[in-house]
Amino acid sequence: MTVTMDKILCATDGSAPSAKTVTFAIELAQRLALPLSFVTVVDTDEGETPTIWDAEALVAGKMPVDKPLILAIEQALKAGLRRIAAVRAPGSEIAKTIVDYAEKNSYHHIVMGSAGLTGARRFLIGSVAADVVNLAHCPVTVVR
Repeated sequence: MTVTMDKILCATDGSAPSAKTVTFAIELAQRLALPLSFVTVVDTDEGETPTIWDAEALVAGKMPVDKPLILAIEQALKAGLRRIAAVRAPGSEIAKTIVDYAEKNSYHHIVMGSAGLTGARRFLIGSVAADVVNLAHCPVTVVR
């Protein structure tokens, strides 16, 4: 079996678990010298096409409007990463939107956070991370 990992997709929503995830994804991208993209999912009527800010736009200071993406990009730039991108993906089903974007754009690894809910709270609220793990075509790292 050959493991291919050419680029990493990190899901972020601005939560505390997501902040830890961003830090982990940046360190992973640095260690493996791979491009890193951050994605946030928004429930919007703006259409079905994701908005993408590539490395050139981000380094030039053209930043997305979403705070989770801004914070992730600023942290990545501060860490010295330059092969980065930010993606604002529209969708009402978060896990499906993340996995679909990763698959359509040939990402080989998804990194995301988990609040670590258990029992009744997890049953009632659900787990986006668990859904991504179940739907994904590629390895998923869940950061807690």
